Amino acid sequence: MKTLKVDVAIIGAGTAGLSARRAAMRGGASIVMIEDGPYGTTCARVGCMPSKLLIAAAEAAHTAAHAAPFGVHVDGVRIDGREVMERVRGERDRFVGFVLSDVDAMPEHEKLRGRARFVSDTVLQVDDHTRVEARSVVIASGTRPNIPVPYQPLGDRAIVNDDVFDWEELPESVAVVGAGVIGLELGQALSRLGVRTRILQRSKHVGGLRDPQVYESAVAAFQQELDLCLEAAILGVRRVGNEAEIRYQVPGTPEVTERFDYVLLAAGRLPNLDDMGLENTGIELDEQGRPVYDAATLQIGDTPVFIAGDVNGVLPLLHEAADDGRIAGANAAGYPANVTPGSRRAALSIVFSDPQLAVVGLRFNELPKDAAIGEVDFSNQGRSRIMLKNRGKLRVYAERSSGLFLGAEMAGPAMEHISHLLAWAVQQKLTVDQMLAMPFYHPVVEEGVRTALQNLAKALAK
Repeated sequence: MKTLKVDVAIIGAGTAGLSARRAAMRGGASIVMIEDGPYGTTCARVGCMPSKLLIAAAEAAHTAAHAAPFGVHVDGVRIDGREVMERVRGERDRFVGFVLSDVDAMPEHEKLRGRARFVSDTVLQVDDHTRVEARSVVIASGTRPNIPVPYQPLGDRAIVNDDVFDWEELPESVAVVGAGVIGLELGQALSRLGVRTRILQRSKHVGGLRDPQVYESAVAAFQQELDLCLEAAILGVRRVGNEAEIRYQVPGTPEVTERFDYVLLAAGRLPNLDDMGLENTGIELDEQGRPVYDAATLQIGDTPVFIAGDVNGVLPLLHEAADDGRIAGANAAGYPANVTPGSRRAALSIVFSDPQLAVVGLRFNELPKDAAIGEVDFSNQGRSRIMLKNRGKLRVYAERSSGLFLGAEMAGPAMEHISHLLAWAVQQKLTVDQMLAMPFYHPVVEEGVRTALQNLAKALAK
């Protein structure tokens, strides 16, 4: 048995773990990074990058098939599922390769392969080969897709997003359970690539939207194109040969039984905390079995253990995981003398559907009661109509007493870009008047932002 002594031990080599490593080293700490799975981040392997590759193929197919309103007639659009997936896998592997190159460049003494278990707050056992003694520990072990028990009898007919990106060919049919980010993005992409797709969502929530008017505009747009079933109760599933049979019911309609090649479960993710030996530490767990920690410092109670990234259950986004890693790594290096709250960027989340969805700063349900609201409907917005992307709505929020811009929710064209502009405004603490003093070119979708802000200024004036 080998014994390794370091200042900071990091469990997990994903985005948060790699960020924690860099921060801890900047703090002068010696580190070891422990990983029991494949190197390469969730984003690169099975998340944001391969999903955008699939979406790009779907957008190309959709554009070709719907060019007639422009007077452009494309006859005989043919989608080769094998070629689509070959490009997805090839480019995915290329992105993963960039991460692997960074890991390969690390000194060997900083990397340890195996499953880490806590023996105490500061001692880890890695498989049966290494004992790690550290001054502090960062848990950055990530999450895994959730396969609920009722779906397990489906065997390999029940899949998660990880499985999609290893397909060599597109299937004939897929039922998607869940209309969050993963369900919407993959469900719409598969549908546009010619896969018979039905999206089943047990609640009314779609894509994380909370503003009722933005939500209604988004759902109206999706239902023009997608088989999106909201408030769908799953009554039962069973495997029939190489198909998955699913029974469900939407309120006010008869029960439906359908068969699909696969059921894609986009029903959340589980933290990788199993068999980690947390019972051997002073870590307190909440009712969901997650460590109770300080959101500002990421320290777990008063222990020398910090938690970063998706595993903490807050915001499963790459940039948030990177920030978490930076904060946790710096505080782990500074422990116990220097543990301080970390700086955060303005909240920003995007769903790469069509229309795109985004939330910036405060969500509608987080606003103060007297907040002022402005909006624009993209149905008549100039550039949006030119592109035939005139669907959705943008709503912007401000503090009534000061005119301070608080945030926005949106569904529409180019929201991935517009949301960045608005997030920068939130972070810079701009007022609505200051934002309206900025340049707006013509004709661009951003003119819709100006319209929404002008309406917000009128609401403030009242």
